[in-house]
Amino acid sequence: MKHKPRKRFGQNFLHDQNVIERIIAGISPRASDLLVEIGPGQAALTRPLLESGAELHLVELDRDLVSDLRKQFSDCDNITIHACDALKADFREITGGRPFRLIGNLPYNISTPLIFHVLQWHRQIVDMHFMLQKEVVERMAAGPGSRTYGRLSIMTQYRCEVTPLFDVRPGSFSPRPKVCSSIVRLRPLDTPPVEVGSFKKLEQVVTAAFSMRRKTLRNSVRALFTADEILAAGIDPGQRAEQLSLEQFAQLARALPNDAN
Repeated sequence: MKHKPRKRFGQNFLHDQNVIERIIAGISPRASDLLVEIGPGQAALTRPLLESGAELHLVELDRDLVSDLRKQFSDCDNITIHACDALKADFREITGGRPFRLIGNLPYNISTPLIFHVLQWHRQIVDMHFMLQKEVVERMAAGPGSRTYGRLSIMTQYRCEVTPLFDVRPGSFSPRPKVCSSIVRLRPLDTPPVEVGSFKKLEQVVTAAFSMRRKTLRNSVRALFTADEILAAGIDPGQRAEQLSLEQFAQLARALPNDAN
C-alpha cells in the first residue's frame, strides 16, 4: 500500500532525481563514513548513501515508514533503523560515541528545535547536510543588520561554519510544499570564533535580546544588565539586537555575572 504523507509529521517526500544526485554529490559519502540520516522517509537519499558502502543509521518516527524501511533493507548489513523521535534521540548512543556525519530532509515544523538539539553533539559531528525551508537557511547564514538575523544565526554561527549550497523548488517534492527549500552544509568548528565565558551565558543574553528584537538593548536585556553595565561592556545600549555582531554578543556574555537569573 502506498504511504500517505502525514501532515503532523511534516512529510514532504523528495522525488526529483536531479536534486537527489546534487545532494549526494555535495555530501560525497565514503565507505569509511558513519552516516546518520534523520527522517529517511521513502529512502530517496538512503539508497544512494548505502551505495557508498558507508555504515548508515536511520532515525524515523513514522511507524509505517519504519516497517517499510525494514522490509526494503532487510538484506543490508550496513544499515540500522532506529524507530524514535529525532528531537529526543541520543545521537551519542546511536553512534557509540564515534564521529559521524548527519544528513536529513528535516520536517519544517520542527527544524529549528531539531538543529539546537543535534548541536549538543557538535564535538562528535563531522558535518551536517540538511534540507530546510529556504527562510531557515537564510536565517542561519544571516549577518548583523539583516531582517533574517536572529537567535538562530548567532547560535549556529557560534558552533558551525554555515554554507548554503543550493535551492530546491517545491515541485521536487510530493506533496508539494508551499515554500522553497534549500540545502545547507553545517561544519562544526574546532574552536568557537569568539570567547563567551560560557555557552549558557551566550544563550541567555541572545535569547533575552531577541525576545524583543525591535526594542533597544536597555529594554530587551534589562533583566540582565543596567544601561551602564551594557556601556561598560563596550556596547551602545541604544542599539537593537539585530545590529550586534557575534563578537558584541560575546562581550555581553563575558560581562554577565555568574548569578544572573
